[in-house]
Amino acid sequence: MITLTDNAAEKVQQLIEAEGDDGLALRVAVRPGGCSGFSYEMFFDSETDAEDVSKAYGSIKVVSDPSSAEMLDGATLDYKDGMESGFAITNPNAQRTCGCGSSFS
Repeated sequence: MITLTDNAAEKVQQLIEAEGDDGLALRVAVRPGGCSGFSYEMFFDSETDAEDVSKAYGSIKVVSDPSSAEMLDGATLDYKDGMESGFAITNPNAQRTCGCGSSFS
């Protein structure tokens, strides 16, 4: 399962508070596509499946489907402010990434 840095957890918490729904979970998924074969998908989800893999970071719940969780095992989600602000996933399972950093194989 993916690990959140403190910066990522703080930003996710801020975004959930802005949505006004404490029941939301951050869903992180791996989908076929992108120039390297797979791409990451992140969104807030109010529904979880019994098969989902989940992990709590304080009050934040992160969920993934089983196949995505396997591909994200050992990966880290970080958030940076500033010139290159945004979320970034570092995945040691990726053998190759594209130039934009949003897809991998």
